[in-house]
Amino acid sequence: MDKPTRRGRERAATDQDIRRTARKLLVERGPEAVTLRAIARELGITAPALYRYYGSRDDLVEHLRLDVVADLAAELAEELAGLPDDGAVQLFAICRGFRRWALTHTKEFTLVFASPTGEVGSAAGSVATLNRANEPFGRIFLTAAGHLLANFQLELPPADAVPTELHDDLIAFKGELMALLGESASEFPPDKLDLGTTYVMIQFWARLYGHVTLEVFGNYPIPMSKPDAVFDALLADLAREIGLNMP
Repeated sequence: MDKPTRRGRERAATDQDIRRTARKLLVERGPEAVTLRAIARELGITAPALYRYYGSRDDLVEHLRLDVVADLAAELAEELAGLPDDGAVQLFAICRGFRRWALTHTKEFTLVFASPTGEVGSAAGSVATLNRANEPFGRIFLTAAGHLLANFQLELPPADAVPTELHDDLIAFKGELMALLGESASEFPPDKLDLGTTYVMIQFWARLYGHVTLEVFGNYPIPMSKPDAVFDALLADLAREIGLNMP
């Protein structure tokens, strides 16, 4: 393999500095503080010099978003490595880990999971939701879900119980999920993923994400003196609805 040129090494180092500075601004001041002008000021260079590396602020924010998602996935993967090879155990550990990460990385959470397109990071797909399932966090979530579906007899609604108005969207998403589950869980049986299963997976994520978002931003409808217990109750409800005892 050819060694990188001196210019290439300088470019990589400079790019690393830019992203490290962007992350520092994000953590210290929030997503709105991540601007090319602020980064240039921190690095002691001119703002136009940043355009050698990023075409726009949106371009930079998208790379920063991907860095954050990768770090979250790596943190969860490290935690899962010490757990039994059990889909239920791992899925609920991911749920708890996601909440813990969100509460301790509120600025990163805001950028990745709560920045609407057109606001902080207006690049397409600037919000990481389950439709970003091919990214590291989506993959780690779906790997555990696929393992759970493949190895447990769950209580899932039949396809005719899913609202008709949702069928087209769920069918399209089901194809994407099947491709990813096939990659991440080789033993996954295709007949396990029907409209009812897809619907439950979307509802599961919506309730988990909604609860964590309310908690991160302090918008839970009433004060909670024991928020951990409230979250555990949510997970117990989600488990019970699909015929599981929460591990």
